[in-house]
Amino acid sequence: MEQHPVDPLPRGPVDSDVDLRIDGRERRAHDPKILGVIAAGGAIGASARYLIGVGWPTPADGFPLGTLVINVVGCGLIGILMVLVTDVLTQQRLLRPFLGTGVLGGFTTFSTYAVDIQHLVAGRHAGTALLYLVTTIVGALLAVRVTVTATRGLITWRAR
Repeated sequence: MEQHPVDPLPRGPVDSDVDLRIDGRERRAHDPKILGVIAAGGAIGASARYLIGVGWPTPADGFPLGTLVINVVGCGLIGILMVLVTDVLTQQRLLRPFLGTGVLGGFTTFSTYAVDIQHLVAGRHAGTALLYLVTTIVGALLAVRVTVTATRGLITWRAR
């Protein structure tokens, strides 16, 4: 009986960042277009986050609701984006670096999340810090899961 080798990697559209058959590091390492769109997107995302923070400040020793919303919404948008760039807009080379790494990378702020937790613990609000820690992680993961599932469902429904 003849045995055929099993290819465990998926067929179809591939993403050089996750497809182990493609080594895209050399191609991307110093591409000025990619670096430019990441920088432009990062400026946009960080500016949006800053404006939200100014308009929705966290009270001293209060629950950082603005940062929580920024991170959960940002993760949900990343879920939508990843489905679109891997399943629909596969030929848009600069879309993911601009929107994903740039805009949404600049918008989401897990460094502020860590500092918020540190401040809450230092201010003797360990319970609030723990609630914030868990709520952010669970909210971010659920946001990605829900938006990926919904976006894939919408794409499938539209394709009928």
